[in-house]
Amino acid sequence: MQFTSSTRLDDGVLEREFTLGEIPGTLWTPGSWTPGSASVPLVLMAHNNGLPKADPRLVARARYTAARGYAVATIDAAGCGDRPRSAADEQVRADLRRAVRAGEPVDEIMESLVGPLVDNAVPEWRTTLDALLELPGVGGPVGYSGGWAALGIRLAVAEPRIAAAGLFAGGYVPRAQREEARQLTVPLLFLLQWDDEGNPRQRALQLFEAFGSKEKTLHANPGGHTGTPWFELEDGCRFLDRHLKQRGPSHPVAARAGS
Repeated sequence: MQFTSSTRLDDGVLEREFTLGEIPGTLWTPGSWTPGSASVPLVLMAHNNGLPKADPRLVARARYTAARGYAVATIDAAGCGDRPRSAADEQVRADLRRAVRAGEPVDEIMESLVGPLVDNAVPEWRTTLDALLELPGVGGPVGYSGGWAALGIRLAVAEPRIAAAGLFAGGYVPRAQREEARQLTVPLLFLLQWDDEGNPRQRALQLFEAFGSKEKTLHANPGGHTGTPWFELEDGCRFLDRHLKQRGPSHPVAARAGS
């Protein structure tokens, strides 16, 4: 892993761009961390169906989460961000744009787009995870948080180092990952925009029911695809705190829960 830039942001968070072979990524770490400090938990964060790592919504979530005491990392999947696309990728995306403009069904096109994206992205994410956990100050447990639910499902099933997952229901989830959802057993927080124009509500509810996790929570809010309330980010960090940060029995919440 080679770091190509380092910027200390206004909130004290350190933002570092890196490359790992052909994989470009960004790592945010809390301003409170210094060499010699204890390792902080790691959160892998991806945006909906491979949108670029520089997307402002992802960056805002990453910075907020890092400021809460986490290392947060994201990468661009093959064919996303500045990474080159194949002719086949370009054709599928053109077919999708044409179908959307014409008001035609897009499920099969989304299958042919998102399915290969997930298949190609998961090995790269696991390679990146290996490299990140070798860095000083970055440790487990590891969580996943992001709008790319299909990737999160596959990673949480395939990668035993992931201890908790927060998923947004707005991204298309291929049939393969809908089946894999039954194998997902880590604690889960699932965010649903009730009026999401691009994601049928019933499909999202069926996916939530399919998850095999014994601890799973659904937060539903009114509004469209990009209308997730900001307070859900705070709630998401509390979810991560419960599962990725050590809580002793003397912690007041733990004491009340056990009384």
